[in-house]
Amino acid sequence: MRAILQRVSSASVTVEAEIVGQIGMGLLVLLGIAPDDSPAEAELLADKTAHLRIFADAEGRFDQSVLDVGGAILVVSQFTLYADVRKGRRPSFTAAAPPDVAAPLVEAYVSALRALHIPVATGVFGAMMHVALVNEGPVTIMLDSQVLQQVRR
Repeated sequence: MRAILQRVSSASVTVEAEIVGQIGMGLLVLLGIAPDDSPAEAELLADKTAHLRIFADAEGRFDQSVLDVGGAILVVSQFTLYADVRKGRRPSFTAAAPPDVAAPLVEAYVSALRALHIPVATGVFGAMMHVALVNEGPVTIMLDSQVLQQVRR
């Protein structure tokens, strides 16, 4: 499972000219699912997302999490995070989970965040979405469940 976290002052997602999810200050999360991902990866990534200290404290240091600052999270499913561009000029998406596997895991990630009492808005799984954001910093962090499970040297 992969997630791109963007610290935002606001973000929204629109489907067919209707805003389906929007937040003020917090995180925009683009979330990609691999075929072998499980609810355990969803829990791991949700916990890291919620507690990652990427918001500034009074001295301007990254010392607060989205929980600490009372922010919200907008989650948008993003199968293209598993694009393979090693061969040719057109990306392959075979490393992304099929919709019947991915959709429940996106929901598991969202549910894990909500269980931590974080306000969460979402896009529409599988829809053509238009995402708007005001990136703060800019701060953009990539999380990968496989990397998070490796032993740190």
